[in-house]
Amino acid sequence: MKIAVIGGGAAGFFAAIHASGKGREVCIFEKSPKLLSKVKVSGGGRCNVTHQPMEVSKLIKNYPRGEKFLKKVFRHFSIADTFLWFESRGVHLKVEVDGRVFPVSDSSQTIVDVLLSEAEKSGIKIFTSTGIKELNPSQSGYELITEKGVFRADAVIVATGGHPKSDGYNFLNSLKIKLNSPIPSLFTFNTPGESIRELMGIAVQDGLVKIEGTKLNYRGPVLVTHWGISGPAVLKLSAFGADWLYDHDYRARAIINWNSLYGENDYLSQLVKYSQAHPNRKVYSHALFDLPARLWEHFCFKSEIDPLQLHGNLPKKQLNKLVQNLFCYILEVNGKTTFKDEFVTAGGIDLNEVNPETMQSLLHPNLYFAGEVLDIDGITGGFNFQAAWSTGFLAGRSIN
Repeated sequence: MKIAVIGGGAAGFFAAIHASGKGREVCIFEKSPKLLSKVKVSGGGRCNVTHQPMEVSKLIKNYPRGEKFLKKVFRHFSIADTFLWFESRGVHLKVEVDGRVFPVSDSSQTIVDVLLSEAEKSGIKIFTSTGIKELNPSQSGYELITEKGVFRADAVIVATGGHPKSDGYNFLNSLKIKLNSPIPSLFTFNTPGESIRELMGIAVQDGLVKIEGTKLNYRGPVLVTHWGISGPAVLKLSAFGADWLYDHDYRARAIINWNSLYGENDYLSQLVKYSQAHPNRKVYSHALFDLPARLWEHFCFKSEIDPLQLHGNLPKKQLNKLVQNLFCYILEVNGKTTFKDEFVTAGGIDLNEVNPETMQSLLHPNLYFAGEVLDIDGITGGFNFQAAWSTGFLAGRSIN
């Protein structure tokens, strides 16, 4: 039996490895000259393999799209199975404080090497710089039309990853598969007109970012960058708000509480208590609420507080402004920045046309899908790779 896997990324390799054996001939077709390129650059070159083991009911909450579908998929290959697969092959994993999982080596090359090694052991043939122009059904299976000739396969696994534009899926046109238009997910917010960009590099560990006029919000680290705001809270918010932000041309008002442990009244009462306890201290000179000094000074400036102002006689007007800057700091968002090498898309193959128990197309026999080519995407933290391992495993294992 000949099996073609289209895509040389995480899902493609995992699918190919699990489809091999039993005398099968498995080939991977990758359009670029590089294999596993997204694995290589992910996590700052460390590769965020997965997330700390959790029950499926909690795991699926980390996927803005595909939650119900993945609930069935993860029953077949869970986070625990990912740990077992890699560690049984000599790749030791570690769980960081925030739950993200990396190889102990802190090098994505470790993950790349084990996938390449397993593919070699399995006798998988790999064709790089071989993009698929057309995928057509034939009497005995499928024909793959490439610039290097025509290849034939009894079964095909499509694992091409996400594409920023719909034409990235054109090779599937003859199959008339329903596609949900791709849009960006996991991006930072650009705030070109905001002075806070001058504080690039400043971060808080527990902020709360909301999008005005919606119920969209996320809590976590917030980072100020030279183009706006980023960090896990912003990236995760962008994933859950991908559709809304796309529809609004990435123009919005972001509201930030810089320390989510405090509400509006908490900020006010703590400032009043501090003023009573330390009336002769300068407001500018003593950062409160676990905030970086430069960020605190920025809030004081925005609140029109004089640099020599003492806590003991801080005018009520300036006190209220300071509370507002701490609790609901408003930023005008105009645009986004997507990580080119690590881009994640919302959209892809419509899940209603795929069997979540096998990853097989409901329209075409012996055609399977795995990874981000599906209308599935997760937030940051290793969730997109977990979806790749699980769907890849299931697609490869399900081929009869």
